[in-house]
Amino acid sequence: MRRPHIRSVAVAVAVTTAATGLAGTAFAGPDTGTHATAADASASAVVKAAESAAFAHASATGVSHGDGLQAQDVMIDPEGARHVRFTRTHQGLPVLGGDLVVHLTRQLSYAGVTRAADHAVKAAPASGAKLSAAEAEQKAASVAQGDAGPAELVVDARDGASALAYRVSVSDSTTTQGAGSRTVVVDAVSGKVRSNLPDNDEFLSPKLLDTLRERGETSAPVTGAGAQSAGLLAGSAAAATRYPVTANGTGKSLFVGKVPLKTTQTARTTFQLKDPTRYGSETRDAKGSYTESFGRGTKITTKNDVFGNGATTSRNSAAADAQYGITKTLDFYKKTFGRKGIANNSKPAKAMVHWGKKIANAFWDSDCGCMLYGDGDGDMFKKPLVALDVTGHELTHGVVDATAKLEPTRMDDQGNQYGEPGSLNESLADIFASNVEFATNNATDKPDYLIGEKMGLAQKFLRRLDHPSLDKLEGTIDFWAPEVYDAEVHAGSGVSSHAYYLLAEGSGQKTIGGVKYDSPTFDGSTVKGIGRTKATAIYYRALTRYMVSTTDFHDARVATLKAAQDLYGANSVEYRTVDQSWAAVNVTEANTPADRH
Repeated sequence: MRRPHIRSVAVAVAVTTAATGLAGTAFAGPDTGTHATAADASASAVVKAAESAAFAHASATGVSHGDGLQAQDVMIDPEGARHVRFTRTHQGLPVLGGDLVVHLTRQLSYAGVTRAADHAVKAAPASGAKLSAAEAEQKAASVAQGDAGPAELVVDARDGASALAYRVSVSDSTTTQGAGSRTVVVDAVSGKVRSNLPDNDEFLSPKLLDTLRERGETSAPVTGAGAQSAGLLAGSAAAATRYPVTANGTGKSLFVGKVPLKTTQTARTTFQLKDPTRYGSETRDAKGSYTESFGRGTKITTKNDVFGNGATTSRNSAAADAQYGITKTLDFYKKTFGRKGIANNSKPAKAMVHWGKKIANAFWDSDCGCMLYGDGDGDMFKKPLVALDVTGHELTHGVVDATAKLEPTRMDDQGNQYGEPGSLNESLADIFASNVEFATNNATDKPDYLIGEKMGLAQKFLRRLDHPSLDKLEGTIDFWAPEVYDAEVHAGSGVSSHAYYLLAEGSGQKTIGGVKYDSPTFDGSTVKGIGRTKATAIYYRALTRYMVSTTDFHDARVATLKAAQDLYGANSVEYRTVDQSWAAVNVTEANTPADRH
C-alpha cells in the first residue's frame, strides 16, 4: 500500500534520459540517450523554456498569476523530446496536487502538458486563515494520536479543491502500525481534517489482514535451499592493506537459497552487508525498534562474509533476502531503463530487517527512504515478508514517489486506501515487481506473473496479472466500471495490471515458465501480445513522462498510448495493441467519465 507523498520536496533539477531507444528498437539494453549538453541545450535552458511555456499556455497548463514552478526532473529523450516535471507554489505556499509535466520539442517549443489539478489554483491569502498554527498542530496530534511537528500553510488543490490548509507531520502515531509517522492536512478556515495518512507504504492492507484472520489462515511461506551457479559464489576478497574494499560474499537466505552478494570488507576479518558496486546500498538490523531513521539501525557484519544460514535461527538470513532483493531491483531498473537508483540520483537503496515487534508486514518508508521488514506476528505470519517480489513491489513505490507520486483519493478509518490513482500505483508496483523476477531469473524463485506466490497462502498467490479476479482474498477486479473509481486500491489494481498482461502476453490460455495462465477480455476480443520487453518499456515511459499524482485508468490509457507513439509510432502494431489491451479491460475513450478529478 502507498500513502500520498504530500510533504514538500527539495527542489532539484536532475537530467535523466529516455527509458528506451528509438522507435522499433525496444530496449535490449540500457537507454542510449545522453545527458543534456551544450549541443542540445543545458538542463537550465530546458527548465526555463518549460516554465515560460507553462505560463504562455496557461489555459492548458492551469498555471496562473501568483503561481511558482519548481523543477523536479528534466527528461531528454533520444528522439528529441524534453519533459520537465514541476511542483507548484501559489502565493508562495506549496500546492498539494499541483504537479504537472510540461512537454517540449527538441527546439524547446511547447508540445503539451500532463497536469494533476484540472482547475486554476485559487486560495485565500495566508492572512485568511482562521485557525492558528498551534490549533492545527493540536488537531493533527489528536486525530493521529501522536506528537505533532510544526504546522505549515499550504494550498490543497487535490480532488478539485482549492483550499488554504495546514500540513502537519505527526510522529509516534498510535493509529499507524509500528507507531510510524503520519501527515495530517487541516483546513485553515473550517478546521476540518482534509486528510490523515500514514507516511509508509504497507505491503499488506488492513482489509487483507482482517480477511486472513477471519478465515483463520496461517501463512506458510515457501522457502528453499536452492543455489545459483557455484561459479557466481566466489570467495571473499583477499586480505588487503587498505580498507574498505569490495568483497564477494554469500547470502544464505530464507526464500532464494544461497546467493552471491557484493559486500564491503572493512578489516581483515570483518565484512559488512553493504554493496559498494550499487551506490553503497545496505541492509541493517532494527533490533526490534520502531525507528524510521536508517542511521539508528545496527550495521550487519560477519567474520567470514557469509550472511545467514537459510533459516530464521540466524538474524542474517532475512537480511540476505532483503539485500538480494534490493540489488536485483536496482539491477532491473538500471539495465532496463538506465535508472541509477530508486530516485535516479545514484544514491543507495536501504533496508532494515527485524523492524518492530511482531509486525506482520513490510513497508516502503518515504521518511526513511528505505524498506522496513517486520518478523511476522508469530501467529498468522511466522516469517518476515522478505521475498523478492515483495521488495520489488515496495521499492517500485519509491520509484513512483520519485516520479508521478500517484495518490489515493481517500482513506477509511481502518487505514484502507481507495481510488484509481492509488490503484494504479499498486498495479505498477506489481507489474515492475514481476519484471524484477523475470530479470533475476532465480531458479529457486522462478519468474511469473503472480505476486506473493511465496507467501504460502491457500490460494497459492496474493494477486495475479493475467486474471486478477482469481484473487478472492482482496476481491481484485478484472474490468473497469464506474464504481472502480472508489475501489480499495489493491482490488482496483487489477484493471491496469490486467491491461499490462494483455499487452505483454495477450489473451487466452498459455503456459509460461511452467505456470498456466488464462486471460479473459471484457468484450470477448482476442489480444495478441507484443512481448514483455516492449510492454514494460511503454509502461515505464508512461509513468515517468505522462503520469501525475491524479492519473486514473483512463488517463493511464492516454499516457501509455503517448508512450507507445513515442517509442514505436502512431501507426505501429505496438500502439494499436495498447489501445486494444485497454479496451479489453473496458477502458476506452468512449466511456471516459466526464468529471473525475
